[in-house]
Amino acid sequence: MSESSTPGAAAPETTAPQYSTGPVALRRPDILAGLLLVLAGVAAALSLVAPWVKGSTATGLALVRQGFSSPGHLVSTGLWQPLAIVLGGGVLFLIGLLVLLPARAHRFLGLVALVVTVVVAAGLLVPLAAATWKFDAFDTGFWLALAVGGFGLLGSLKALLTRPRTAPV
Repeated sequence: MSESSTPGAAAPETTAPQYSTGPVALRRPDILAGLLLVLAGVAAALSLVAPWVKGSTATGLALVRQGFSSPGHLVSTGLWQPLAIVLGGGVLFLIGLLVLLPARAHRFLGLVALVVTVVVAAGLLVPLAAATWKFDAFDTGFWLALAVGGFGLLGSLKALLTRPRTAPV
């Protein structure tokens, strides 16, 4: 009886683990994207205490409360715009905090933030178009809302377009 025919006496195999020879993505936070998205959320929070339209004392908080009190008439009254901007800013703030956590890449969070920013931008562009693109009709709260869109766009694009950093070989 030969050695190879005995059970369990197979040819010895190597026991060395198989390592990858390719680059390894490092886990790291995206500080600039996180800062920009957090600033978008802070701008949304500050827009709650300031008036949005010149000649009116209605603050952003009053507009948001009116929007929540009449959810069936959001589109016809135009109150979806302050809700989209303020709630979108809150979502951008949370995404900004998540982008500050170490990860290999933050591209998915950047894509989600970009979608939220598109909704915020729609909430900004509709009243601007209704005012025939005259910025003098708006007050401080709306300027802060514009900052939500700007910071959100920059932060989401930074997180979306930043490639994973790899370890030096």
